[in-house]
Amino acid sequence: MRLVVAQDPTTAQMTLIDLASDPSAVVRKAVASRTDAPAQALRPLARDHDRHVREAVARNPSTSIGNLLLLVKDADRWVRWAVAGNPACDESIRRVMTEAPDKELRGLLAETRDLEPELAARLVNDVSPEVRERLATHTHDPDVITALMADRTVRVRKGLARNPRTTTAQRSALAQDPAVDVRVALVLALELEEADLRRLVDDRSVQVRMSMATSAVVPPHIRQALGGDSDEMVASAARDFRPGSGTSPVVRAPRIDHRASGAGRGRPGGTPR
Repeated sequence: MRLVVAQDPTTAQMTLIDLASDPSAVVRKAVASRTDAPAQALRPLARDHDRHVREAVARNPSTSIGNLLLLVKDADRWVRWAVAGNPACDESIRRVMTEAPDKELRGLLAETRDLEPELAARLVNDVSPEVRERLATHTHDPDVITALMADRTVRVRKGLARNPRTTTAQRSALAQDPAVDVRVALVLALELEEADLRRLVDDRSVQVRMSMATSAVVPPHIRQALGGDSDEMVASAARDFRPGSGTSPVVRAPRIDHRASGAGRGRPGGTPR
C-alpha cells in the first residue's frame, strides 16, 4: 500500500517527504523516480544506502545540480553513469566528469553531442584510447575532428572513419590510412568520392575489398568492378550482394566542409548521445 501511495500522482508532497525515509527500498526508489518529488525528499535519497535508490535519483531530471555533483562521484559506477544521461546535467557536472578516474564515465561524456569546446579539448588528450575513440565517433566539433585525425592510435582513427561529420578531404585521408581497420570501417560506414572508391577497389587488403563488396553505401558500379576481383570470395560476395542484406553500420549524412578553426558554432539544446 505504501508503494501504491508513493506512485500515486495525487499523493501530497508532505507524504512523499515522509515516504523518502520509508524502511522499504522499493518505496524509497519509487519516490526517487518521481519528477514531481520535492527537493526535501530527493536530498536524503541521494545519500541513500541502497544503490538502486541513488541511481533513481541520479536519473531524475528534477534532481538538483548539487545532488548530481554528489552522485557523479558516487562509489557505485551505475549511479555515476546514470548522472551522465540525466538531461539536467550541466557544464559544471561535465567538467567534473572530464577529471573522473572512471574511464567509462569519461567515455559517456565523450559521446555528448554538444560538448563544450574546452571540455572536448581535454578529452582529445585523454589517457584512454577508448575515450578518444568514442569522442572521434560522436563529436560534431570540427576542431576536435581535425585534432583527432593526427592521433596515432588506430582505434581512434577508426572512430573518425565512422563519423559522418568528417569532410571530404578527411575521408580521402582516411581512405589512405595505413591501418586496415580504419579503411574497413570507412567503406562500411560512409559514402566516399569516386577517386577514393576507385583506389580502394585495388586495395592491397582483401579485408578492405571484401568490406566494399558487402557495404550498403558502396555504389553499384564499384561493386560491379569488384565482381572481377582476383580473390574469388570477394568477387562472389560482390556478385551475390543484395540491397538490404548487409549488416554494416551504415551512416548516411550530407557531406559538410568544416569551418575554419576558431569559428563560432551554434549550440542548440544539448542532446546527449
